[in-house]
Formats: sequence, structure tokens, C-alpha cells
Amino acid sequence: MDSSKVASLAARLVEPNNPSHSHRRHEDDEDDDEALFAELEAEIENDSNSTMREQGLEILRREMERMKEMKENKHGTYGEIADEKEVVRVSAHEPKCVVHFYHSNFKRCEIMDKHLAKLAPKYFNTRFIRVFVENVPWLVEKLGIKVLPCVVCFVDGVSKDRLIGFEELGNEDVFPTAALELRLSMCGVIQKSNPTGLETVYNVTPSRGVGTSTADDDVFDLDD
Repeated sequence: MDSSKVASLAARLVEPNNPSHSHRRHEDDEDDDEALFAELEAEIENDSNSTMREQGLEILRREMERMKEMKENKHGTYGEIADEKEVVRVSAHEPKCVVHFYHSNFKRCEIMDKHLAKLAPKYFNTRFIRVFVENVPWLVEKLGIKVLPCVVCFVDGVSKDRLIGFEELGNEDVFPTAALELRLSMCGVIQKSNPTGLETVYNVTPSRGVGTSTADDDVFDLDD
């Protein structure tokens, strides 16, 4: 068995936010994932160490099931949920979830949408959704949302952080997606890697997390 090749393939599994994933069509993404799993499985099966081989195959099978389930739950996409109960269910059950509360009459919500749409396929392990505030009145009141755009970060079903308006992003309509990426990473709702167990078996070391004028109409106040 070529251990360096297994390590390389396993590293690709624990780096689901590989930049190349963001620019592939969904069908291509599925084909590439299946090819990756098949290649890694073949390499692991050639391992002369039976204990390591069985352990590696079991971890690989669990990872395949996990990724299949996440794809079925629309991970890797940025979509809208209109039903309030479904929003509550998703935010409560997903380990990591980013929810953008928006209003269609506000330009800055559209800007936020564009940036989140770029991040969703990059951070496959985090669920990204948008919700129209008029569809979720109970949730808006429960979370005390007053100003839009409002991005709420849920980790293990708990609201850990929120980004209100653009103040923390330079307070300008034009800002790099990397600025939002860094801000979201601070509460742990997005992470560069998601260890699977293969990195322990084959000494894979995933990379670390992300490194490194206010006018009255710049924010949308729900009380107005």
C-alpha cells in the first residue's frame, strides 16, 4: 500500500471546502466524490495490516453515509426555507447552521445573499439558509431581531453569535467575502476542516481554520 497516497486522498476527505468544489456543477461534484471514495477504498483494501485495513474501511463507510445524508439535507447549497417550523427544526438539529434573516425590499440583504451563496459550497459541513422575516414572525420576536440584514449562527442548536448589518464588515456595501468568512469563523460555525478519523489512522494533518459611513438607510429596522 502507498501510505502517502492514502494520506493524500484522506486529506481531500477532511478538506470538504476545497476551493475547487465551489466551482463544480452538482453532478460533477457527486461523480468526483464517488471516484475519490472508490480510489481511497481500493488503497485501504491493499493495506497489509489487517487491523488498520478494517479500521480504515469502517471509517470510510461511515464518512460516505455522513456525506450522503448531508447532501440529502442540502448541505453545500444556499437555499430558502419558507416554513417557520422547518426553520426551527433545521437550526435546532444541524450541528452548524447559518441563517440569514432578510427582507426583499432591502439592498443589503441581497448583498449578504451573494456572499453567503459563495460560502455555502465551500463549507459543506455547515448548513446555510435564508428566511424571509415576514414568514417567521415568531422566530423574529423570539430572537429579538430588529435590524436587517441579520445573520444568526447556530452551533449544536444554540444561537452562538449574530452579525447585524454591515458594521463589522467595514460598513460599506462593497466588501470581500473573506471578511464575512473570517467573521463567521470566530464563533466556530464554519471551520476549514472536519476530521473524519482517517487523519488519525493515516497521519493526516488537516489545515487550520481561517487565518488571518453610516447613513439612515444603511440598515433596515423592523420597527419602522
